[in-house]
Amino acid sequence: MKQALVQEALKVVTSPQVLVNIVSKRVRQLGQGFRPLIIVDPRSTFMDVALQEVAEGKLGFEMLEVVPVSPPVTHKKTRRASV
Repeated sequence: MKQALVQEALKVVTSPQVLVNIVSKRVRQLGQGFRPLIIVDPRSTFMDVALQEVAEGKLGFEMLEVVPVSPPVTHKKTRRASV
């Protein structure tokens, strides 16, 4: 893995944690036989290819907005006195 590729990829994906997830998934895909989206140097590793794809904008990602969920409302049952 080349540090320059990591720095270029971090310009596109600003969160290192998200970048790790994207590259990890793409490395698995390349290992399973998926074709690279860029022209590959024969000496490049799958990680180098994935980082280069991210840096060139060939891979997309979507950040989902997390909406907080309020706890369910529970009603207390009250007992009425018998008359």
